[in-house]
Amino acid sequence: MSHTLGIRQAQKQKTRQALLDAALALLEDQSLSSLGLREVTRAVGVAPTAFYRHFRSTADLGVALVEEALGSLHPMIRNIVASAGESDRRIERAVELIADHVERYPAHVRFISRERHGGVQPVRAAIQDQLALFGEEVKAALAQDPVSEGWQDDDLRMLAHLYVDQMLVTASLFLEAPEGPEDARRQVAEDAIRRMRLITLGREHWLD
Repeated sequence: MSHTLGIRQAQKQKTRQALLDAALALLEDQSLSSLGLREVTRAVGVAPTAFYRHFRSTADLGVALVEEALGSLHPMIRNIVASAGESDRRIERAVELIADHVERYPAHVRFISRERHGGVQPVRAAIQDQLALFGEEVKAALAQDPVSEGWQDDDLRMLAHLYVDQMLVTASLFLEAPEGPEDARRQVAEDAIRRMRLITLGREHWLD
């Protein structure tokens, strides 16, 4: 009996993931608010009623996509926070990691960029909640840096969110850069490095 249940559970998980993958592919060219569940189920090859065995609504599916998309972002944030070395090299390393992430997960980046300010409130809220968690992680890392000695907690949180926001902006710009000319991506990288350096410079003189 347990073996049969295990097979059924695996099949259920496989169908759920297929629905997520199909939705993500369909969202390449449209927003979540315009996505119909019949589009998703048709792409997977299951009946529309099967959708409700996995998600209550397309908004619920969107929240699951947020968890999946930002789950893939989490290791990148952690690697950036853990980067050692001089400030300029750490910034360059951060931009390299962002560019690599966009190359590996373009659909995830596009989904978060579009839906962060999109028309589906539960999805917007889920993205903001996840970004707040990222901000707290970055804040905790910044607090360990000697440069942060004497900083107020709220100021550290503000700085952390500046970095997180800049990471997301940079990811979106890499995504929008033309695929052909390497100069376009290089310009995105150079501009991102300059913006992060400006934030870092402000940080160094915040308590002056």
